[in-house]
Amino acid sequence: MKADIGLIGLAVMGENLALNMESKGFTVAVYNRNFPGEEGVVESFIKGRGKGKHFIGTHSIEQLVESVKRPHIIMMMVKAGAPVDELISQLVPYLSPGDVIIDGGNSDFHDTERRVMQLQEKGIYFVGTGISGGEEGALHGPSVMPGGAPEAWPLVKDILQGISAKLDDGTPCCEWIGSGGAGHFVKMVHNGIEYGDMQLISEAYALLKHRKGLDNDALAVVFDEWNGGELDSFLIEITANILRFRDEDGKPLLDKILDIAGQKGTGKWSALAAMDENDPLTLITEAVYARLLSALYAERKKASGLYPEQVEVNENLYIEEVRQALYAAKLISYAQGFSLIRRASEHYGWNLDFGTIARIWRKGCIIRSAFLQKITEAYTKNPELENLLFDDFFRSKIQLSLLSWRKVVAEGALSGVALPAMSSALNYFDGLRTLHSSANLIQAQRDYFGAHTYERTDYERGHFFHTNWTGEGGSTVSGTYNA
Repeated sequence: MKADIGLIGLAVMGENLALNMESKGFTVAVYNRNFPGEEGVVESFIKGRGKGKHFIGTHSIEQLVESVKRPHIIMMMVKAGAPVDELISQLVPYLSPGDVIIDGGNSDFHDTERRVMQLQEKGIYFVGTGISGGEEGALHGPSVMPGGAPEAWPLVKDILQGISAKLDDGTPCCEWIGSGGAGHFVKMVHNGIEYGDMQLISEAYALLKHRKGLDNDALAVVFDEWNGGELDSFLIEITANILRFRDEDGKPLLDKILDIAGQKGTGKWSALAAMDENDPLTLITEAVYARLLSALYAERKKASGLYPEQVEVNENLYIEEVRQALYAAKLISYAQGFSLIRRASEHYGWNLDFGTIARIWRKGCIIRSAFLQKITEAYTKNPELENLLFDDFFRSKIQLSLLSWRKVVAEGALSGVALPAMSSALNYFDGLRTLHSSANLIQAQRDYFGAHTYERTDYERGHFFHTNWTGEGGSTVSGTYNA
């Protein structure tokens, strides 16, 4: 018997994906690199969760490949970076033209672009596949975002769509994203939006806890109610569950968790990619900075002693206003994320389908929510939409929430409750809608000290001028380039 697919890496995600594949009728050959103390991982899996099921345990790369039917499809679930390249170099000698390598980890999309081209020269198809859903999603159905060599899609489509989450009508939450690193880029932005969503929720939690004076049980009720409305989403749902969870002593576990947020890098990658594309991804970038600031525990402890908190309960802070502010800022987060995806699609020639991307995020993934259907509808109505804030649905919701949003951000500023994501979202919105900004002064300053030139409002775009501001400069101007 030959396997339909080979899978390398039996950590949490790899093991659960293997079980997911097998449950959908696929035979899976499994292999795990052996590190000190990890010998016997394959045997433990075959005799444990995989017992009596359609798995083939293998103990070398060569044996793994030989156990899979042609064309060979090998999926890697390993740490991003050097380990992926090392495994590719070990796999290639045993593969033939027409075979497929799938990288299901959170790889940098630049690396995926490079790997697609390098393996294409050998006739091997490389697929960079974003997978979102965590441990539970991997087992029961994640959102899957494949991209890379287009020739590979017909070969891997049945497996990847088979294991993905399904919408209520049976539509798989997996579609071909695009060539090169498109799949991993979209997954990267997904994770960036995830950073933003989590930060926004934590800010709403901080306001309601410290300024409204709600305890964890009351907060859990609030988030449950929010999850029953337009904020319906996985992250809102689990927040309610976390708030009511009790430790062994009966006290809220959340209150015992140290307030230092970790990260694995995809949020930072999103911020860097946005800078490369000259796209203002302000909310997600602030969410990354908030995690960095949380990690400065010793400094925060010292600063809190020098500048003591004086947050008092405010009876005039309304829960509904916080909900509206959270929702409005969430709209901005998705608008920024899809703006970045659009610019990258143009830059790399991926020709991405933004409505489809929103659709495959509706089930299985961490940012799944009912609201994503509105994004699909927006791009179905206008595939050339420059910014989601220009869509009628987004515009109406922002207008309805704007006053509450402003009041909540002001409340945070006046009371000393940090709201970096909510406030940056509002600043982005106000900056975007400002017809005459203060950037003219910045450009005048740049020309004054660096002869960087400027354009004029009384001339057509593309005409550049330099002024000898002091009377002592010359007519030589600085070269123009994008940093």
